[in-house]
Amino acid sequence: MTGRLLVCLFGLAMASFAITLAQEVPKPGPEHERLGFWVGDWTDEGEVKENPMMPAGKMKSKNHCEWFEGNFAVVCHSEGKGPMGPMKSIGIISYSPETKAYTYYGVDNSGMAMTTVPKGKVDGKTWVYDDESMMEGQKVKTRYTMVETSATSYTFKWEMMGPDGKWMALMEGTGKKS
Repeated sequence: MTGRLLVCLFGLAMASFAITLAQEVPKPGPEHERLGFWVGDWTDEGEVKENPMMPAGKMKSKNHCEWFEGNFAVVCHSEGKGPMGPMKSIGIISYSPETKAYTYYGVDNSGMAMTTVPKGKVDGKTWVYDDESMMEGQKVKTRYTMVETSATSYTFKWEMMGPDGKWMALMEGTGKKS
């Protein structure tokens, strides 16, 4: 009886394996391929504006971005210095076919961890990510805009909506591929 059970289980496992092999392996779509712009080594420089989250000052970072296995996402490791001192972060950029939006998830050495996933859209060479999250018990809306100025450079602007409903700049700068 045990032998028959093992043969049946083995047969069931092999049938399951054959069905899995017969299914088409997902392939990245054009939206995923669009993420290729970010792959490489980048240097960002910018100006942090006086704002409720951090003091004003200059920032500079080096970023290494590479495809994650399968080419559905790009993982970026960043190091630099800003008005609050040394900074390190990891970010993951992807595309969600379900929500038809680009996504970003990140953590950094200041204790910041994304609790919401900003959703982004690309229009031509302009990437815009909108986010609504909680900060110190209050709902905060932010917008991050990047504009490709060439195949190896971009500008960026990070903004927060104030209590008056107007956008205020938190940071502006440029990125250049090495």
